[in-house]
Amino acid sequence: MSELITAELVDLGLSAETKEAAARSLAERMVAAGRVTDLEGFLADVAAREAQMPTGLDGGIGIPHCRSAHVTEPTLAFGRSASGIDFGAPDGPADLIFLIAAPTGGDADHLTILASLARHLMDETFTGALRSATEPARAAALIRGDEPAAEAAADEGAKPEADGTPEAEAEAKPETPAPTPSPESSAPSPEPTTAERPFRIVAVTSCPTGIAHTYMAAESLEKAGKAAGIELHVETQGSAGFKRLDPQLVADADGVIFAHDVEVRDKDRFAGKPTVDVGVKAGINRATELITEVRAKAARGDASAPARTAAPMDKGSDEADGFGTRLRKWLMTGVSYMVPFVAAGGLLIALAFAIGGYTIDKAPSVAEHFVWTDSTSWAALLFQVGGVAFGFLVPILAGFIAYGMADRPGLVPGFVGGAIALTINAGFLGGLIAGLLAGAVVMAIQRVTIPPVLRGIMPVVVIPLISSAIVGFLMFLVIGKPVAALQKALTDWLSGLSGANAIILGVILGLMMCFDLGGPLNKVAYAFAVGGLANPNEGSLKVMAAVMAAGMVPPLAMALATTVRGKLFTKTERENGKAAWVLGASFITEGAIPFAAADPLRVIPSAMAGGAVTGALSMAFGCTLRAPHGGIFVVPLIGQPLLYLVAIAAGTCVTTALVILLKGLRKSPGAPSTGPAETPPGETKVTVAA
Repeated sequence: MSELITAELVDLGLSAETKEAAARSLAERMVAAGRVTDLEGFLADVAAREAQMPTGLDGGIGIPHCRSAHVTEPTLAFGRSASGIDFGAPDGPADLIFLIAAPTGGDADHLTILASLARHLMDETFTGALRSATEPARAAALIRGDEPAAEAAADEGAKPEADGTPEAEAEAKPETPAPTPSPESSAPSPEPTTAERPFRIVAVTSCPTGIAHTYMAAESLEKAGKAAGIELHVETQGSAGFKRLDPQLVADADGVIFAHDVEVRDKDRFAGKPTVDVGVKAGINRATELITEVRAKAARGDASAPARTAAPMDKGSDEADGFGTRLRKWLMTGVSYMVPFVAAGGLLIALAFAIGGYTIDKAPSVAEHFVWTDSTSWAALLFQVGGVAFGFLVPILAGFIAYGMADRPGLVPGFVGGAIALTINAGFLGGLIAGLLAGAVVMAIQRVTIPPVLRGIMPVVVIPLISSAIVGFLMFLVIGKPVAALQKALTDWLSGLSGANAIILGVILGLMMCFDLGGPLNKVAYAFAVGGLANPNEGSLKVMAAVMAAGMVPPLAMALATTVRGKLFTKTERENGKAAWVLGASFITEGAIPFAAADPLRVIPSAMAGGAVTGALSMAFGCTLRAPHGGIFVVPLIGQPLLYLVAIAAGTCVTTALVILLKGLRKSPGAPSTGPAETPPGETKVTVAA
């Protein structure tokens, strides 16, 4: 691995007067060293990054930086200006200028070094040693970490405490235990938790390029946290990697700080906690203020983090998870990204059938024939647009399964494999296998040791090229035909479903839809049904009808139960019951989650029983459905609509009766009519908590 910086990349007498001239002077050194291939192209990338946000920092530091296709390997050039150069810092010109150049696909080792350097820039001992360095080689060694900053400063006759500032003196002195307790532990606190343990904060830092500001903000926050006597843990979402904070740390945190200029990944992990949300520079320059602000929010009981939703599980796998858990998360990632295409395409197709009849699929292309005043033409338009959206289902599924396994490098081979699955009629099952194959191939390639000269083009050229070729070969010539045969057998089996077999399948699908109320099993059953719509037949349309009917039952039943026997539920649950009417009617099974979370042993078995009844009846009645979503609003598009509503009503009544029975048994034994079952909800809650 080439050295990040050498003596030739150091200018201790930088004479430039503007930031553009400084960047050009340092970039010319990079060109001479063979690290930059196109000077003007690279400087244009530097200027574009500077236009996003000034790169000057408090303390006399300028860090112009960018990712560029004109950079052959991660490189750093350092210049020291006697007069100072304006990089837009609040406290004035910068005398220490670091030009950071990273290739578009920089390798992890070099980027980790850059991250470490960014943290060192917050250390006054380090910057003081650079200001006193007299030889370019000494400065380069200091930046690389080959020479400790304190020793370098001493050798140059400039000890850390020479500037006389309290901060420098604190850095120079060895740490000793404080003679008295910290103010937080000695002063009375209004919150018992703060008296028992330190206040806990988790933070996320990120910036557009993920090279410098990300890590400097992290270092600044950690130092401020240590000075304040609190526990503070930072997750850096930068170029050197993205490792999630331990979920337990997040769960135990008293507050959250987001210091970012790009969207925080997996933001919903921090839901429900007092949150301060600022730009990354505020994390560098105002760390102490941010900590004070989040503590004030915690004291007031503010919870400003975003509400938790059923978001896609992007890269949701931890190395500590077992293979089964990771496999489930990979598959769920693909399904989650596929669902919007299902909803858009499926509902457009369903509307087309409603307007133009079931022969609308035979209409000519609207690009060649469209009559503005003819409803059939509009129906054909809806059908053809929906068909295009539906055509993405298998590639999207495969592409995002691979993404869940291998991040962005998995997208290209995943999409290619999914498209091949459609080409060879391997269908939904082929897409699942193609996604897993693509992710596995990319992960295998990423484990191969690559020469440094090729690392910059790996994610852009090499990995997509090799992985797509391998996945294409396997899908076309090895795996594709058997999978296509299996898909055809499954389709034929669904087409021939009748009698007892159809009813048993309806029971199984109903149980799956209601077991985890929108969780993995629910999504597996839903994905199975949607996959059948890609090649619709009588059997697959019955499966779709049974799945949607069963999925509507849990929230509708909870809504009915809170209406019939409201005294068995808390005030909050009764309010949730009002919303559950709409959620259930819209086929949003998650509407029953608040009830299941509060009382899983009674709600979930009851929901499963009702779902099984509904699934069985829907199959027995021969109900069909061409729309993959919509709930009660697409009933006119359902085959046997009245019997379909009967099936939903029957399942809803079964679940409602069981929930009321089980909750009544819990509250009534040995108690008079005025006992717990009749106690106002607020008092019941206190009794249970005690």
